[in-house]
Amino acid sequence: MELPKSLQAKLQQRQANNALRQLPEAKSLVDFASNDYIGFAHNENLFHQTHQYLLAHNIKTNGATGSRLISGNHPLYEVAENYIAQFHQAEAALIFNSGYDANVGFFSSVSQRNDIILYDELCHASIRDGIQMSRAKAYKFQHNDTEDLEKLLLKFEPATRNPQPATIYIVTESVFSMDGDSPNIAALTQLAKKYNAYLVVDEAHALGVFGEQGEGLVQSSELQDQVFARIMTFGKGLGCHGAAILGSAELKSYLVNFARSFIYTTGLSPHSVATILVAYQHLAKEKETVTSLKNNIIFFNQEKLRLGLKPMFVYSKSAIQSAIIPGNDTVKNIATQLQQQGFDVKPILSPTVPEGQERLRFCLHSYNSQAEISNVLELLSTFVF
Repeated sequence: MELPKSLQAKLQQRQANNALRQLPEAKSLVDFASNDYIGFAHNENLFHQTHQYLLAHNIKTNGATGSRLISGNHPLYEVAENYIAQFHQAEAALIFNSGYDANVGFFSSVSQRNDIILYDELCHASIRDGIQMSRAKAYKFQHNDTEDLEKLLLKFEPATRNPQPATIYIVTESVFSMDGDSPNIAALTQLAKKYNAYLVVDEAHALGVFGEQGEGLVQSSELQDQVFARIMTFGKGLGCHGAAILGSAELKSYLVNFARSFIYTTGLSPHSVATILVAYQHLAKEKETVTSLKNNIIFFNQEKLRLGLKPMFVYSKSAIQSAIIPGNDTVKNIATQLQQQGFDVKPILSPTVPEGQERLRFCLHSYNSQAEISNVLELLSTFVF
């Protein structure tokens, strides 16, 4: 059966813009594309220890069997959530099936009809989707611009004193997925305190990257007690799947009662939750992987400077390094050439990013060698100069 003509037209438009998404084939290239920042996804010890944990606790169930509120709340959930909360110095943690589910569930349920959400203009699609599903009014502020944010806070602060007072939420990410840069978290906590607002930080790309134990940017800055909620995603730095929302015990209870993406879905399997738990245990003791990643980030930035590439890159001290190369055709062509030389570097095209902001995104890892970093950047310099 053919697609409706309206859907065909949308696909044809994507193809005309050289922006049609397709599932890639698996290739054995040097990894500068995945989110496996500290190599946990391919860590054999983690794999075997997860298996041994399940056997040692006589857990031989393949699936959760239902939603957590019906039959799927197996005992491993409580063990993992308690460990995660303690690791992150939070009162409570609630595991969701994915980072997308966590953001959609949180923002669609926590903000109410009279509330106001002020979010960074580059926040992830999952945050935006959750906000769209809420009944709150939402306004974006300029990327990492605390002055622009404060203008909005001044504008909407009187609404917090209405007979039906509004709650203001400030929403940002600790590392932005397309640029790799970070906000001034300390300044945001000060603004939240000044205007009696609630700060929410998505730490998807900071877990495993920032802090001595990869605990994330908020906690490494010792600001965890001043943030209302943190969203930690496990499909990146932890190399597994799922996510957790960190906050108060009251927030956890609220989400269990009102977050639809939590309530109306089958829980994660015991194996998935055990993998999360064991990955956190590895994070707590394997500091050398986090240190190796940090050293590679420093070296990558040094090589950008040496080769004269720094001006084309977005400023970043994270594992995400983006070189702006405008035009879908141009950036795809350069990415193809890098891939043909054995380096898996992906182009990020419009409309994923705004037109004119197309880019090559380099994801760095603890297991990338300095020779690989030098070689891929030297190749890039031959293609752009």
